[in-house]
Amino acid sequence: MKGKYTIAVAILAHQLGADAFAPSPSTGKITARVASSLFVSSTPTTDTKDDWSRPDLQGSSLVEDTLQQMESDVEFQELTKKIAKIGVDGMTKEERAKRRRALDEIGVPNFLQFVAENKEDNDDDNTSTNDADASSSPVKTRTKQLYRSEPTILQLNIGLYCNQACNHCHVESSPLRKEETMSANVAARCLELLQNTPSIDTLDLTGGAPELNAQFRFLVKLAREWANENNRKLTIIDRCNLTVLMEPNQADLVEFLKDNQVNVVASLPCYGEDNVDAQRGRGVFQRSVAALKMLNGAGYGTVEHPELELTLVYNPSGPFLPPSQASLEVDYKRELMENFGIQFNGLLTITNMPIKRFADFLAKEGKMKEYMELLVNNYNAQTVGGLMCLNTVSVGWDGSLYDCDFNQQLGMGIVGESQTNNESTKKQKLDVFDIASLTDLEKYSVRTDNHCFGCTAGSGSSCQGATA
Repeated sequence: MKGKYTIAVAILAHQLGADAFAPSPSTGKITARVASSLFVSSTPTTDTKDDWSRPDLQGSSLVEDTLQQMESDVEFQELTKKIAKIGVDGMTKEERAKRRRALDEIGVPNFLQFVAENKEDNDDDNTSTNDADASSSPVKTRTKQLYRSEPTILQLNIGLYCNQACNHCHVESSPLRKEETMSANVAARCLELLQNTPSIDTLDLTGGAPELNAQFRFLVKLAREWANENNRKLTIIDRCNLTVLMEPNQADLVEFLKDNQVNVVASLPCYGEDNVDAQRGRGVFQRSVAALKMLNGAGYGTVEHPELELTLVYNPSGPFLPPSQASLEVDYKRELMENFGIQFNGLLTITNMPIKRFADFLAKEGKMKEYMELLVNNYNAQTVGGLMCLNTVSVGWDGSLYDCDFNQQLGMGIVGESQTNNESTKKQKLDVFDIASLTDLEKYSVRTDNHCFGCTAGSGSSCQGATA
């Protein structure tokens, strides 16, 4: 293997330099429905653009405030009690049944059957006897299975701990999730799989707040050094909630990201303070704007430094589809520049998936059927070729392998035979220690379920934004 960073070296380097890498985490038919005026430009509460820099917030934690808000949130407390009673798996089965019930009521079959019945004309492969050669479509009509292509993105969810507890979060992260955190051994194995899979050109780090995990800087630093040493083009993404830049012991985080050429993909579901705080927690907007100004100050998102990419992410605040990604980006750029002097490169729009906290919201509001019908009625066959499960491998904090981040949160792991354990030939849920390369997973079909309609509605949705 070319390059000095093998798994053994990675573990040793991490153990020797852990403190330097990271601090510990202290209608009848429902048609396309998007809000035509989702955002009301609120008047900034400070007098000038410079006032939003808020150096007084640097080093102050949002955790205690988040915990207090969680404690006073009646719905959150009810959900916590329910999870304690029936468990996370029980909750997952319950929400799956609610989605299926909603689809049954509107006469919709399972996802793959629906996709096969609604294929584009030029993707018809019914006459073929060989699914693999039938057409360019990843969905094969005869077997009604979805087949992955060569992996190009390795996405690691390195822990569920977060300084926020957003009400749309499909990962259900919060300051309470301290135990679900990636170990050094799993992180090092992920680096080895990265080295063993030449087709991977993107390392995508997410959470929780990934920066608060002890493996974050370890993964970034070693991946970048290895890529540079081997002249391998590698995009490293930090999926950042922005407020983490203000947390204690994170004063050097922006410079660390810059030094290691990390692209920042940052959550900002609106450019108005009231909407953001309602969705993400009290005080989040001001901290987010201050963080964006810090990133701009380091060159992120600016014309002068095109290599330092800053991308923002929008997700709807309710049960409706995102508007056009391109047109919304224009609005974001205008409002953020005029009100706060903020620059960024691009905007991604992501549909709210009917799982976890958002599924609980839909159930409580009695809107699960309405939302599922919205997704189905806005099915777009052109999105199928861009589904992120086709070229992405998602890894959980414990090393388990998944087709996508959403399947990960539902416990729908990739099932197959271990490639590294010669004694085991039975099928099992795979983890990073069961394969030698991420290409070993290409022979397994993608696991799908009724939540997948969220990725094929409208312009499509993925961790990389719209797909059509």
